[in-house]
Amino acid sequence: MSMCAMRNAVLSILFAVALLVAAVIAAAQQPKKDPRIGYLFANFPTTNPARREAFRQGLRELGYVEGKNIRIEYRYAEGKLGRLSEFAAELVRLNVDVIVTAGPAPTRAAKEATVKIPIVMGFDNDPVGSRFVASLARPGGNITGLSTLSPEMSGKQLELLKEIVPKLSRVAVFGDSNSPGNAQALKETELVAGALGAKLQYLDVLVPNDIEIAFQEASKGRAEALLMLVSPVLNTQRTRIVDLAVKNRVPVVYGQQEFVEAGGLMSYGVNFNDLFRRAAYYVDKILKGAKTSDLPVEQPTKFELLVNLKTAKQIGLAIPPNVLARADKVIK
Repeated sequence: MSMCAMRNAVLSILFAVALLVAAVIAAAQQPKKDPRIGYLFANFPTTNPARREAFRQGLRELGYVEGKNIRIEYRYAEGKLGRLSEFAAELVRLNVDVIVTAGPAPTRAAKEATVKIPIVMGFDNDPVGSRFVASLARPGGNITGLSTLSPEMSGKQLELLKEIVPKLSRVAVFGDSNSPGNAQALKETELVAGALGAKLQYLDVLVPNDIEIAFQEASKGRAEALLMLVSPVLNTQRTRIVDLAVKNRVPVVYGQQEFVEAGGLMSYGVNFNDLFRRAAYYVDKILKGAKTSDLPVEQPTKFELLVNLKTAKQIGLAIPPNVLARADKVIK
């Protein structure tokens, strides 16, 4: 090769290197894009605002401040579950970095909309049974997060009813057969009912209009107390259910603390606000490069008991001191 050709080759290489360096510098000077999170919720913004705030608080604890270094795209179906698919598809088109779902229905919609964007479940009754994950330890796909799977919880709730109504023999159970985990929870309740010598009356509540009918059927069945399994339909109708329970002067134990805060008698279950705060941890891990398939689904380890003494007085019920002593929160 001639000296001229060699010089031209060297110049060409130097020119290519210069272009590469310039491109790297230009890329480094580009403002870093803030991560964008999709938040998919089946109900109204006013249904569980504390959960949304708990999630935001969890993000703040990890250094993410909404509007400053992270963006959240909120989508609320307002009880119209058919809109969840539409909103999930919209979040996919926006190319969000992570989708956080608040319950089984939003998770299913998100799952059907994408197999690439990571999905973090704020909670789910039965992620494996719903086929969202292969196993809790190794999810295997693009979904992970928090599980509320604890069928024995409904059995503990029934035991609490027995403590506050010692002669309890008939209990009506409100549930939603379409809700994942409902069958397992009911089975556990039946086992405990057998041990306690109590007869159960299961009443399926699939739509809001079923609620009054269920109360009427419970009255006809001479139910001395009610047990509410966790259900999206029941959750959206908290005030209505609490008012009917007080009107019928019937003791009710719920699986979510929001019912007691709305005037319900007693709840025993996981703290959903803590779950949503914990969901922020999953988002942080994913934004830092972790794969959803490698992040185990967490199961609940802490359960809280709330008692509303004001409601107990309204229905003429005395809560035993040993139950009050175990309560995490007592509303007076």
